[in-house]
Amino acid sequence: MKSDVLVVGAGPAGLATAIAVARKGLRVTIADVRRPPINKPCGEGLLPKAVEALSSLGIELNSNLGFPLEGFRFADRTHSVTAAIVRGSAFGVRRTVLHELMVARASEVGVDFRWGARVSDFQAGGARVDGEAVRFDWLVGADGQNSSVRKWANLGSLLPDRKRFGFRKHFLIPPWSRFVEVHWGERCQMVLTPIRVNEVCVSFFTSDPNLRIDDALPQFPEIARRLEGAGVITPEQGTTVGLMSARRAVSGRVALVGDASCSVDGIAGHGLSLGLQEALYLAEMLSLGDLRLYESAHRKIASLPARMTQLLLMMDRSSWIRRKTLRLFESKPALFSRLIAIHTDKPAEAAFDAKDIVHLGWRVLWA
Repeated sequence: MKSDVLVVGAGPAGLATAIAVARKGLRVTIADVRRPPINKPCGEGLLPKAVEALSSLGIELNSNLGFPLEGFRFADRTHSVTAAIVRGSAFGVRRTVLHELMVARASEVGVDFRWGARVSDFQAGGARVDGEAVRFDWLVGADGQNSSVRKWANLGSLLPDRKRFGFRKHFLIPPWSRFVEVHWGERCQMVLTPIRVNEVCVSFFTSDPNLRIDDALPQFPEIARRLEGAGVITPEQGTTVGLMSARRAVSGRVALVGDASCSVDGIAGHGLSLGLQEALYLAEMLSLGDLRLYESAHRKIASLPARMTQLLLMMDRSSWIRRKTLRLFESKPALFSRLIAIHTDKPAEAAFDAKDIVHLGWRVLWA
């Protein structure tokens, strides 16, 4: 069998790459050892850049598929601040719903699927998919943090600055706001994302592998009060999270995308947005037959999410910094609004670099 592009991994980043490449007229095969719908513990919030990327692939979100989100709220036991999303649309969408939409779209544009298939015996221009020899011109690794493609291509390991753990449950309860709420505890965060008119996704991030959502609820009395009596729809699922990246994203005719190439801590909420943006650019380079520009573009796409993640993890590491930061945001909501504007869209006039982090740090110290 021969394909122009073999994509290993059929999560959102792999599917987005496959869809975009197929729309460029190339023959695409995508293989995954799992079967749809593929689920993964995550916060299930889609930032405007992710919604925009999906739209460019021909996938339009609406209130029948998810829950429109209007902004963010940061809170601890003593401080609370909100900011609206001022540019673009954001949605809370069940991961399984998103996956089904992307699989359907990939089928429409002619992507060849190999579900439940293990890819092995990589070599230049070929591999075995469930034992069948498949020839290809280009290989894309979209197979997650433990990517076999990355290991074979010798593109380095994903080494987290600090390993953390993420857990998720769904509760049957009408959302009480249209905001994603990030509640800060001691070295942990609980994130609430409305995903349907009667359902809320609760995500929990911590450096303690033994701590679970129910165990942590006493740290979050407001959330505990809201969820009291609410039915649990799904069992708790967990995964590792952290800020990490491969040494490179390209080697010859091999490219990495999504979590196979880099990963941001779940607290930032940038994971899907990052992977989808990478996929669109990678597809453009594949259609041109030249991956050289993808490496630099990949670093650029990942730079802002990485900086935002570092900023949020500083708040996680130090309760003193967290309290000072939230107090600053509460007293100067325009500053928090600017941060959220950068976080969700990065308009040209709101660039965010190392100097901004230092400046914010000084303001925190004097708060």
